Amino acid sequence: MAFPTSVNDQVTDAVTQSNVKVVGEAPAMAMGSIYQTMAHSTGILFENAVSAQQQQNTLTQAATNQGVMQIYSVDTTAAAGATEKVAQTGVADNLTSLLTVLNAFRRR
Repeated sequence: MAFPTSVNDQVTDAVTQSNVKVVGEAPAMAMGSIYQTMAHSTGILFENAVSAQQQQNTLTQAATNQGVMQIYSVDTTAAAGATEKVAQTGVADNLTSLLTVLNAFRRR
């Protein structure tokens, strides 16, 4: 001890050892706290990922259901028009229409 005091040397040694122990354990306690925080954050991340997947599955089922309902409700005329668009059999008609529009702009 640097200065003589009226406190028993054993008491001051015990307090000093306790302080050293606390200071020595501080990095380990801090790392433990960081690891717990990271584990908690990772858990929340996975919970959010599962929730997003569930919502996406619900949206997919709803969209599929709407598509099937539309397929079953289409009449034959609309089906023929859709088939023409898919098969692109009306390409010549589309090109003729485009040429007509372009000629209309040229005349102005």
